[in-house]
Amino acid sequence: MSMAIFTAPVPQNEAIKMYAPGSPEKQLLKQELERQKRESVDVPLFIGGEEIRTNRVEEIRCPHDHSLKLGRYHKAGPEEIAMAIKSSLCAREAWSEVSFEDRAAIFLKAADLLATKYRYIVNAATMLGQSKSPFQAEIDSACELIDFFRFNVYYMQEIYKEQPMVSPTGNWNRLEYRPLEGLIFAVSPFNFTSIGGNLPTAPAMLGNVALWKPASTSMLSSYYIMKLLQEAGLPGGVINMIPGKGSEIGNTVLNHPALAGIHFTGSTSVFQTMWKTVGENLSKNIYKNYPRIVGETGGKDFIFAHKDCDIRALAVAMVRGAFEYQGQKCSAASRAYVPKSIWPSVREEMVKMVETITVGDICDFKTFMGAVIDKNSFDNIVSYIEYARRASDAKVVIGGKYDDSKGYFIHPTVVETSNPKFKLMEEEIFGPVLTVYYYDDAELEKSLKLVDETSPYALTGAIFARDREVIAHLSKALRNCAGNFYINDKPTGAVVGQQPFGGARGSGTNDKAGSHLNLLRWVSPRSIKENFVPVHQIDYPHMLES
Repeated sequence: MSMAIFTAPVPQNEAIKMYAPGSPEKQLLKQELERQKRESVDVPLFIGGEEIRTNRVEEIRCPHDHSLKLGRYHKAGPEEIAMAIKSSLCAREAWSEVSFEDRAAIFLKAADLLATKYRYIVNAATMLGQSKSPFQAEIDSACELIDFFRFNVYYMQEIYKEQPMVSPTGNWNRLEYRPLEGLIFAVSPFNFTSIGGNLPTAPAMLGNVALWKPASTSMLSSYYIMKLLQEAGLPGGVINMIPGKGSEIGNTVLNHPALAGIHFTGSTSVFQTMWKTVGENLSKNIYKNYPRIVGETGGKDFIFAHKDCDIRALAVAMVRGAFEYQGQKCSAASRAYVPKSIWPSVREEMVKMVETITVGDICDFKTFMGAVIDKNSFDNIVSYIEYARRASDAKVVIGGKYDDSKGYFIHPTVVETSNPKFKLMEEEIFGPVLTVYYYDDAELEKSLKLVDETSPYALTGAIFARDREVIAHLSKALRNCAGNFYINDKPTGAVVGQQPFGGARGSGTNDKAGSHLNLLRWVSPRSIKENFVPVHQIDYPHMLES
């Protein structure tokens, strides 16, 4: 039992290492990359603190070099899924009673381990397994996940400090923030190692237990995150990692009476199916409580330019926003609206920039773009490029090359169209393809409405303008189009503690990862009133004789 009220350290964003020529971090990362390329990792399930191997395995291969086998991972079947659920529920009672400071210490230690011992391990795993460049891996698997651990501890403390404002004489009113009754199902995508680390740990910090199903294309980095959490002192069973077939794991967990919440990042269609299943189960009275559903899904993120904008800055934002990490970010710029009067100048600037972009093996630190994640993704993106080539109302003006003979490489591609409802303006592609609609300068208001109407999503968006009145007008017109909105900046790169991340409409529940708003979803408050002066009569003063 605590004998003091402890205060968590005030967090600061982790400093980004730049891996410049001759820097010690560059040498250390290169050494770790070579080690992992030589080593073949056998990734188990993690259940109850034990490593479980099922011998139902899939290979882990490098997206930018299919010939490079990085290891294999074991898949959960019905027996292991049931075992993981039982393990979580067995761990729940003890974990829910662990004090704030002891829970906080585990994740603060995890942050420090990731900032030091595990930094190059997890970064290298993300580079090799998910084809991220050194900088993209650094800002994701190191800095953002470190920030999630440190800031979430601080947010947890601030939530616990929020207490009733009034306790009349003779009373003490209190709020207790209980973990949810049951288990959390955490389902993470391939594109951000930090999301994989955050989805199960954010609820766990608040005293919950979680079943974590990582994406099959991010198994190498997910393995090292579990090793990191174990070394930080996380008790067995608090987070169980169960790779495997999504539908098989999901059907079992979503239909279990102990489901208390879903923490999800991935496709809109999968999330909607999960929500439908929960709704149907509620009608059957399967659950003990209403499960909390938190999800961040798709996006068709936009850049909208005004004719008075900084053309060079706009071009940089379009190139970086669309092509960093091969456009495989939920926040990546996928459609742009540029006035006809400036589009030729913007396009010229972009052509010059794209000509300098190298596409290839991310182990060459000069490479800007690696490969897309797998064959299915490659084929899907190529189908959009070829559709644009065949279209009468659009054309490929930059890039459009692709080759999967060694790795799943797609070069940065820009499509221009005179049709604001062109297929590539409407549908999520999740690759390095940016479609630009060049609008008539006189049709600003009409074009703003198009941004709002064209896509069912509302994740990220950016505007470019100089005049303050114009900025204010564009911001107001596009208020509901994006949960993360950028002014004269690319629509990617949200930082924990600076820009809490999430969108609404078809993009999710907008519960803002990287803020206290997300953590509030993983607690069930209890109001406590203690009366120090008990009442011994039923009469009220107005009942007494005058």
